[in-house]
Amino acid sequence: MKLIIQIPCKDEALQLPATLADLPREIEGMDEVEWLVIDDGSTDATIEVARAHGVDHVVRLTNNKGLAAAFQAGLDACLKLGADVIVNTDADNQYFGGDIPKLVEPILRGHADMVVGNRETDQIDHFSPFKKRLQRLGSAVVRRASGTNVPDTTSGFRAYNREAALQMQVVSKFTYTLETIIQAGKMLVAVDHVPIRTNEKTRESRLFSSTWAYVRRNAGAIFRIYALYEPLRVFMIAAGAVALPAAVVWARFLYFFFSGEGEGHIQSLILGSTLIVIAVQLVALGVVADILAANRTLQQRTLERVRRVELNMGIEPSHYEPATAPTGHAPTTGADSGPATGKSERTQVRA
Repeated sequence: MKLIIQIPCKDEALQLPATLADLPREIEGMDEVEWLVIDDGSTDATIEVARAHGVDHVVRLTNNKGLAAAFQAGLDACLKLGADVIVNTDADNQYFGGDIPKLVEPILRGHADMVVGNRETDQIDHFSPFKKRLQRLGSAVVRRASGTNVPDTTSGFRAYNREAALQMQVVSKFTYTLETIIQAGKMLVAVDHVPIRTNEKTRESRLFSSTWAYVRRNAGAIFRIYALYEPLRVFMIAAGAVALPAAVVWARFLYFFFSGEGEGHIQSLILGSTLIVIAVQLVALGVVADILAANRTLQQRTLERVRRVELNMGIEPSHYEPATAPTGHAPTTGADSGPATGKSERTQVRA
């Protein structure tokens, strides 16, 4: 079995050596362990540092596309490079690489298709109390939307087997962590979690300029993803929130009407009618959105089949460079070059 550890990077020349130093080269149950770096439009020497420290594969995006796009590009490349298990970790050395064997163990035992590392955020010293509460709230919302029991849904330290990776299709431009858990919960992907260790904080997050920026962007991402996968529930709740005050306003009008004072309260009748019209429109939007969500599920299944066809055809990874090749050099086509040969050993067997 082959394990590929992927690391999305953006200007991580300083942090990458420490991150790579923690990563294992041998894991019990794995025949091969390889490293892949996704360069998300770095302007420093990230790629040169990665190659100098023994990275096996490089995916170089032309310009900065964001963490979610880099994660998806890495996932696609790992599959085409023949990975049976894929581990994703961050380049800022937040996660302890020595816990990767623990992360992949449930997959090797056949108990899970996807495993998320639980940082146990309540015990992380540099997380403020407010951020810890937000983590708990956000994770609770994602658990409800996904039907999983993952306690740390924003953790980027996670492992996927081949089948789970084939089904992942991130559409968010901001984060992959929440969406992939919800996707897994909606599909035939068994999700598990294990406690993992974290390293000392080395720098401030580049995704968020402040705690309030973290709150704003994460809250927006959670709402958008929840609405994407549970649109009928979201619109029904919104419709109920509008219909309830409409009922109160109408009740007020009826009270005065039957008391003989209805002429002076016609505004309540108009306001109640307007709110009811809005509520009906929200219900209609929910029905339409639910139909679109069903179509999106069908499209996702179609994309999964397309990816399987690409693997069987030996299509090369997009933006791929072997780590041993000079910058800008095309991948070799020798016997050891993986997907460039046309088909890996795994795809030949499946074909």
